[in-house]
Amino acid sequence: MSGMGIRTELLIGKEGMDRLASSSVVLAGCGAVGGYVLEGLVRAGIGKIKVVDHDVFSESNLNRQILATCQSIGRSKVDVACERARSINPDITIEGVDCLVTEDTAYDILCGEHDVLVDAIDTLKNKTALLAKASEIGIRTFSSMGAALHIDSQAVRIAPLSKTKVCPLAASVRKSLRDYDTSMITCVYSEEPPISIPQDRDEHGKSILGSMPTIPAIFGMTLANETIRYILERE
Repeated sequence: MSGMGIRTELLIGKEGMDRLASSSVVLAGCGAVGGYVLEGLVRAGIGKIKVVDHDVFSESNLNRQILATCQSIGRSKVDVACERARSINPDITIEGVDCLVTEDTAYDILCGEHDVLVDAIDTLKNKTALLAKASEIGIRTFSSMGAALHIDSQAVRIAPLSKTKVCPLAASVRKSLRDYDTSMITCVYSEEPPISIPQDRDEHGKSILGSMPTIPAIFGMTLANETIRYILERE
């Protein structure tokens, strides 16, 4: 037993550790929420991770993204994510895919023998493209809804996509996926109404959203924990 897994094995036993080590997870997005998902999965001992992102770190990421440092600004997020994972667990099998998630790329991203998809994408079009394909394939999915514009940690909830409330992003995702079976999708979301309305957009036309360092971390670690519980408890 490696030093990294001693405390975890005391809790879940060798069989549990073996289950985690033999599992494979696709993580789409390694920014504010996804970086913390990665941290939780790697430290728990997940054996194989495919991490997907098509972005680089910028100074504006420093307030809330665990992988963002002064040294990582301008670098590919997936490259930094893979380095971080290997620095924690040198035995991990991790693949970085520098790719934009679209209807055209979603199948290739999900193809293979994967146990779980964790969706930490923050744009509706790309998010629903991946979730639609995941629903068609039937892969168990844990998905982050909107973590920005929130400050109340006690309002964070876990529920099937069909049961989410208040969150505007969840409502838009439900509408976009109304023709799909979403029973395999569990969401982490907030029932706190957004506390501000975004006014500014970046050079790509994407809304610039105010965000705390804490709420995305809670979302990410909750997604990681739900993934771990699913792997340990499934038949």
